Amino acid sequence: MSLENSIFDFELKESLSMKNWTVLFLFLSLVSCKSEKIDLQTIEGFAIGTTYSIKYMDSRNIDFSFKIDSIVAAVNKSTSTYISNSDISKINNGDSTVIVDGIFEEVFQKSNRIYKETNGDFDPTIGVLVNAWGFGPEEKIENLDSLKVKELLNFVGFNKVELKNGRIFKKHPEIYFDFNAIGKGFLVDCIGRMFENYNIKNYMVEIGGEIRTRGVNQKQVPWRIAIENPNFDGSRSFATTIQLNDESIATSGNYRKYRTTEDGKKFVHTINTKTGFATESNLLSASVISNKDCADVDGYATAFMAMGFEKTIAFLKNHRELKVFLIFVNEKDELETFQTENLVTD
Repeated sequence: MSLENSIFDFELKESLSMKNWTVLFLFLSLVSCKSEKIDLQTIEGFAIGTTYSIKYMDSRNIDFSFKIDSIVAAVNKSTSTYISNSDISKINNGDSTVIVDGIFEEVFQKSNRIYKETNGDFDPTIGVLVNAWGFGPEEKIENLDSLKVKELLNFVGFNKVELKNGRIFKKHPEIYFDFNAIGKGFLVDCIGRMFENYNIKNYMVEIGGEIRTRGVNQKQVPWRIAIENPNFDGSRSFATTIQLNDESIATSGNYRKYRTTEDGKKFVHTINTKTGFATESNLLSASVISNKDCADVDGYATAFMAMGFEKTIAFLKNHRELKVFLIFVNEKDELETFQTENLVTD
């Protein structure tokens, strides 16, 4: 069953209406077109633990709120670790009878591809360590030491899981899926595809800072956004602005979501899939832009935070289809930026 069908089937059957945090500030101006007036429509709300803002142009006065709620519910039912009876929670708890839907299958296949491309730096089976460090829905492990981390690493590795005939097979029952590093972007894609099914050519879908755009804004120019500076003092300023041309953007950063131990040591929420430890790197923020799905750039942004600056630069030499803006700390302990040659900024 296709993703679109699974979502819309869910609507018919059920009738139901969270790389780190770089905020993307949306520059929008409420100006009418010179031709036939089509008002800018705005829908705002709260979903998957964050806010969303959706803007689109359409003259048919369709109320999309219920449909958006239905898509959110469908994605949650399939892939949310924060819902005890979701498919992913059942699989994590050892239920081998679950037949996954098109939503889970697409997220699984995208994750598997990015896992291979990044040599495991992106790995949604890191969930057991996400929980252990206190960043997930399950109870954290107190006084977590290197011996315990090494033990838990045995249960990490996307090469240890398989999707076959709709069922998930795990090499170890302790393996715990966590699609949060790709989930926001995927939900953005689902809502964007819904607009496309309604032949809406100009829209912007933003959920928790991850964005997918098509067409132009109400000024008939490409949608414009700003990438925020990594300010540790809580203030807000912007590093640059860019325009999106039928593209998606996702940003991951480790300077907002972290916890500090009594001795002042900082643990960020981007966990290194090779070491099992949540430690800082010299890369503070990674923004990835592409005409790929938002889920894809969401996954790449998370992987880059785990890689660090130097390894990310090496990766990008072989992935010139990605546009990337990085904020990092140089050898002089100064903030510096890097952008790929194919990225145009203001």
